[in-house]
Amino acid sequence: MNGQDFTFAGQPLTALPSGALWWGGRGVLTVSDLHLGKSERIARRTGAMLPPYETRDTLTRLETDIARTGAKTIICLGDSFDDLAAAESLGEEDQLTLARLQAGRRWIWIEGNHDPGPVEFGGTHLSALHEPPLTFRHIAEPAPQAEISGHYHPKVRMLARGRSITRPAFLFDAHRLIMPAYGTYTGGLYADHPALQALMGPGAKAILIGKAAHLIPLPRVA
Repeated sequence: MNGQDFTFAGQPLTALPSGALWWGGRGVLTVSDLHLGKSERIARRTGAMLPPYETRDTLTRLETDIARTGAKTIICLGDSFDDLAAAESLGEEDQLTLARLQAGRRWIWIEGNHDPGPVEFGGTHLSALHEPPLTFRHIAEPAPQAEISGHYHPKVRMLARGRSITRPAFLFDAHRLIMPAYGTYTGGLYADHPALQALMGPGAKAILIGKAAHLIPLPRVA
């Protein structure tokens, strides 16, 4: 899977190149910030037309990750839909795909700031999930313990062979892990932004994703 194995809160985890997090010992696959229906929401609110394929692409990658890992539990870590109206407007083919992915699996929807409430799909809807020893929520809290969150869509820019490259990234330290956005149409916050620098403690690391996943020290502001 070209993933990066690492340990967080005593648990062996794997950061997948897609941006999903695999907790193999529990059969749990976590994804954050899918933002399904973003093109529909942008068209509805601004009139700007984007290629309407982001939901299909995101669900196809999720289907691939579920098949490869054999996940029994899926945790969607908030902002799964770009807003509640986007969830209601999901096309029939995408609804059928989502229903097929949910069949026979434990499926947890964590509420995000874009989708702050239940949507009309199967699964369990929670504000946060405690799956000892880990806690899953959308937005990082000030004093976490073994917390996995999303929201910030972290990314890292660095020089490679004389040119600047940018990659989405997992960020983690001893107490918290912040996941990259999984959705196709998602921007991100650079890891050297003050908001992320303030959240990450000493010894923090980043896992860059793309074709493969690579572990590096978290870039710090000089």
